[in-house]
Amino acid sequence: MDHSSRALSCAGALFFDEAGRVLLVEPTYKPYWEIPGGAVEHGETPREACRREIEEELGLTREPGRLLVADWAPRDGEDRVLFVFEGGLLTAGDPIRLPPEELRSYEFVTPEQARERLIPRLARRVTEALRARESGETRYLEHGVQA
Repeated sequence: MDHSSRALSCAGALFFDEAGRVLLVEPTYKPYWEIPGGAVEHGETPREACRREIEEELGLTREPGRLLVADWAPRDGEDRVLFVFEGGLLTAGDPIRLPPEELRSYEFVTPEQARERLIPRLARRVTEALRARESGETRYLEHGVQA
């Protein structure tokens, strides 16, 4: 077995406001916006990672909802599988607390604005996750495209 390539899994969540806009976060360590989430740690399930990342990045204790997409998207010599879960509705009663060393800001944006702010591979993944949310299905993607 060839062990030269590495595997990485990440998990994130789509949160919405009452107007149906999507929550994006602005990292301090990269020049583009993201959805809340991060790497799955050794021995952790994607759902557990998503729950932990929500707490670390937003200061919210939330159980992730259903899986919207699983995206096989290798990059930089790594096999990558990225999971996007339903995050649910956030209201004024859900005070978001960002870790200032990691996240500069957050904003609720329309799906169109999200596609403009996200890098292309994440924009494709989020677009498919929104479609999966609307249709009630879970989608398997390869490079952000339904396979």
